[in-house]
Amino acid sequence: MATLLLQLVGPMQAWGVTSRFDERDSGLEPSKSGVIGLLCAALGRDRAEPVDDLAALRMGVRVDREGLLMRDYQTATGLLLASGKPDHKRTAISPRFYLADAAFLVGLEGSRTLLDTLQSALKQPVWPLSLGRKSMPPGKPVWLADGVRDTDLLTTLEQADYLSKPLQPHDTQPLRLMLEHPSEGAVRLDQPVAPFAQRRFGPRFVQSATLERRHAPDPTHA
Repeated sequence: MATLLLQLVGPMQAWGVTSRFDERDSGLEPSKSGVIGLLCAALGRDRAEPVDDLAALRMGVRVDREGLLMRDYQTATGLLLASGKPDHKRTAISPRFYLADAAFLVGLEGSRTLLDTLQSALKQPVWPLSLGRKSMPPGKPVWLADGVRDTDLLTTLEQADYLSKPLQPHDTQPLRLMLEHPSEGAVRLDQPVAPFAQRRFGPRFVQSATLERRHAPDPTHA
């Protein structure tokens, strides 16, 4: 098995899994459905096409910088009534949650052949990439030059360089890890089970762990 790394860094990200009607939520880490959607954009894969090969990849997330959960509001007028006519006198308010200034290292474990294909697509994506919503482009390239590693998911996330420096030079706050597991952990309803056009998602198990932050030696102390 090999692992593909993606850096998801930007001023705004939104990874909703329970959004319904007017409200749009966001999880505290990237959802699997959102990451697979990003890969489909890179590949130029239509929403009606199958995603079984991508959904079979095992996913993990290292939270290098926790995002600040924020709420914004959008308004819309001219909503359709039951009669089918637009109502120009009513304004609908839609709360939208998002993460500000977050940095995630995402790992996808699977066959080297598929991961090499994805790595090439991320370097030269067919369609623009976004961090959960089309209005939220990445602040840095998702593609990493050394993004494909011949190590398992956990080892790769443990050994990869950090995407963000700690706010304090000697910050010892551990990093959060979210690792997909076949049968144990918290249930996330973000596993695609059909083409995205059908909007069908099933459960998967995710285990949480912590990773102690490595510190470079202080050059002033020989």
